[in-house]
Order: sequence, then C-alpha cells, then structure tokens
Amino acid sequence: MPFLAYQLALLREHGVTDIILACSYRVDDVRQALGNGEKLGVRLRYVIETEPLGTGGGVRNAADLARGTVFVLNGDVLTDADLTAMRRLHEARRSRTTIFLMPVPDPRAFGLVELDAEGRLTRFREKPTADEPITTNTINAGIYLIDAALLDRIPTDRPVSIEREFFPALITDGIPSYGWTGAAYWRDIGSPAAYREAQIDLLNGRVRSPLPPPGERRDGSWISPMARLAPDARVTGPSQVGSGVEVGARARVGPLAVVGDGCRIAEDACIEGSILWEGVSVGRGANLRDCVIGARARIGAHARVGPGVTLESGADVPDHATFDR
Repeated sequence: MPFLAYQLALLREHGVTDIILACSYRVDDVRQALGNGEKLGVRLRYVIETEPLGTGGGVRNAADLARGTVFVLNGDVLTDADLTAMRRLHEARRSRTTIFLMPVPDPRAFGLVELDAEGRLTRFREKPTADEPITTNTINAGIYLIDAALLDRIPTDRPVSIEREFFPALITDGIPSYGWTGAAYWRDIGSPAAYREAQIDLLNGRVRSPLPPPGERRDGSWISPMARLAPDARVTGPSQVGSGVEVGARARVGPLAVVGDGCRIAEDACIEGSILWEGVSVGRGANLRDCVIGARARIGAHARVGPGVTLESGADVPDHATFDR
C-alpha cells in the first residue's frame, strides 16, 4: 500500500481527518494512489507547487486552507507517535508551535534541537562536525503542531526552510515554542536502505500501525488469497505476498520478504530479506538477498542480487549475473 497511507491512518487514529497534501513531484501518481482519501477514512485536498518552495514554502502554500491548530508532517517519516499526547502538551503549555523530538544514539547525521529545563525550544543547530561538541541527542523528527496564524510569517515569494528560518525566528521573537519527546517508533525512510529497514520493522511488528497488513495470516506471513503458490513452494514468516503473485516449485520466499502484486517467482528461486515492487519477474534459481527491486524488473535465471543493492523499476538483470555492493 502507499507509504502515505500509514501517515493518514495515524492522523485518523488521533482524530485528524481533514488533510492537505502539499505536492510538487508526480502529483498525478499521488492522486491515483490516494484519491480523495475516502477509502482511508479521511478527506484529502491537494495543493500543488508549480516550483519548489522548500520545506517552509510548501507549508505556506497550503496555509490558506488551514485554520486553528494544524499538524504538519514530513512526508517521509514512519512513526507511531502519540499525537494526542503531543497535543495535550501543546495545550497545557499554551504553546504556539510544538515539535516532535526524537532522541537518537548518534545525532551527528541530523540537525539538533536544544531545549531549556521547561522543554521550551532554545536553539536549532545544523549537523555538527566531528570536532564540535554534542550538546543534545534530540533531533527534529519532522512532526509539528503549529498555530496556523503563524504560517503567515513565511514569505510567499521565495523558497523557505522551516527548520533553518521559520522555527529559529519564532525562538528569537519569544513566541512560545516547545519540544515533545514521547516514546515512539520513528524512522526517516528517505534512503533505499532506510526504506528497506522500515519494511522489515513493519513485518516484525516494531511499528504499531492502525492499518492491518494486506492478505490473510498464514504461518506467520500475510498472503493474498489471489496468490498462487506451488505445493512445494515455501513462504517463511514474517513475509508478505501480494495479489496475483505466482511462486514456482521449490521456490523459497522469506523470511522478511515483501513480494508486490503480480510478481512471478520461478522454480528454485530464493527471496530473503528483500522488497519486490509490483510485477517483478524472478528467473529460475535466482537468489535475492537483502535488496530492493523496482517495479517490473526482470531478474534472470540463476542471477544473484546481494545485500544493499537497489535496482530501479524496469531493470533487466541477465541470466547468471551477480550484483553486489
């Protein structure tokens, strides 16, 4: 299912059903995947950027449709954060902007957010260099609760960064702004490796999601009733097998495999720890391990695709070829 469906389900679970998508890239694909949101129990509206406006400008572009207090979510974050608890803190502190902060073991890859003893925002720091001191392990986790009236502060005539411009200006001007650090699962899926790990976490149940996995539960996996498995094929859980999938004789799927709708897995093939998008064809005796395969790719007979490899949609791997990082 589309990744954004998980964010929409999270919002719905916490009472948010009127949602605006600020879009700029492949908007028609997003519309085709999500429609008006009715099937997901929400009302979706779309606001389109004709040119990139940055993280702040994209929010400002949608601000005319927003009233009261609004949640703003980065579109590439998988989380089960308790948004209701975040809202309670926002109201109790009479905050005008509250940011979900996540403690991480090594914050150097992220921008840091510093707080005072009362939890009020005091400073945003860019990614620290190796010789700079680490003053906090809390990072901006990409979920905000904002008084919509504040969005008028964002300029409309240029790209704006919400992290580097908007939030620091609120701190400078003394506008009540707080951080919330409730315990939660959180992952930025903005790289292929992180995307694959998020899929694995969903399979392992590390993310509490209101969305049930598609398919029927069978021996620890979720298998579509429209999938066709040879009698001696084996699916090892946790795994997911989509609609219209064909799995040939003696083929092995899993553990920790996701096989998208319409894939064809030939006899004696092995798929482990790998994510296959829709319509992938895997040849006889091929071996895929800990990789991501784009839609409609073809993996030749006895080919090997190893850990950390990501193949684009439509890729064609010859018979007996080996792809490793």
